[in-house]
Amino acid sequence: MKIESQIEKISSFQHLELLANQVVEGFISGMHKSPFHGFSAEFAEHKVYNAGESTKHIDWKLFAKTDRLYTKRFEEETNLRCHIIIDNSSSMHYPKLKSDQPFYENKIGFSVLATSVLMNLLKKQRDAVGLSVFSDSYEYYAPEKGSDRHHRMILNTLENLLKETSVKKSTDIVTFLHQIAEKMHRRSMIILFTDMFQSGEEEALLNALQHLRHNKHKVVLFHVVDTKTELNFDFDNTPRKFIDVETGEEVSVFADNVKQEYEKQAQLYFKKLTLSCAQNRIKYIPVNVGENFEKILLTYLAEKQNFG
Repeated sequence: MKIESQIEKISSFQHLELLANQVVEGFISGMHKSPFHGFSAEFAEHKVYNAGESTKHIDWKLFAKTDRLYTKRFEEETNLRCHIIIDNSSSMHYPKLKSDQPFYENKIGFSVLATSVLMNLLKKQRDAVGLSVFSDSYEYYAPEKGSDRHHRMILNTLENLLKETSVKKSTDIVTFLHQIAEKMHRRSMIILFTDMFQSGEEEALLNALQHLRHNKHKVVLFHVVDTKTELNFDFDNTPRKFIDVETGEEVSVFADNVKQEYEKQAQLYFKKLTLSCAQNRIKYIPVNVGENFEKILLTYLAEKQNFG
């Protein structure tokens, strides 16, 4: 699939909807169908086959084992309901962008633009979309709806996230993921954008992700990081002051003195998170916000179209 990127021509977040439209149109022009097409019917149970019924759903493997005819009964197919969750803590507004950088090259910018693209795709199929935004408080909640007015309201909320000035807001991701999970009563796709930074609470965080899977929800985690500095710790060895953007805590170190151990611990955490998501059937999408936006998102959409 090849599409001609228009992103470089539009970098201002005031054009968020236009930018999302262009990404979507480019994607659809290279594909034959949408990557979102509701939930496929799920197997519910077997029942004894009665003469005269359609043979379409006979379980022939079970017949070979039991020598009796059974048919598979499926749960009714439903339209897609999608709830998108965005972590809006201060660390999500990293890295600080230069004046000539597009807004989607930091973590919150990528999350906002990706959300807008996904909303646009879902809107084209008249699917319902909801949004939650959290940091140290539950900042915003909109239930799943499909109206134009609802779509505009969410877009306005997303644009406001980009306008926020830097303030010290920590992350209470565990608390709010559990709260959101309790709100989701009907089977939905849940898409989470976060950098997964909540020090010392890794197990609680993984439990919260598992909670999102209840009621057969499909969960997609976009793990957004700045790979160069947050994973590879790519700094020269001049004395540097590192400041926690959420607490304001400061520490001065030579990067070379901690680089090896830092990268080791970061890699272990990423591997544990990847494994836990796989075990819980959560789709894990690692995102380096310094890479090409279209490549990251469209690779995911193309894969979803092929494999569901």
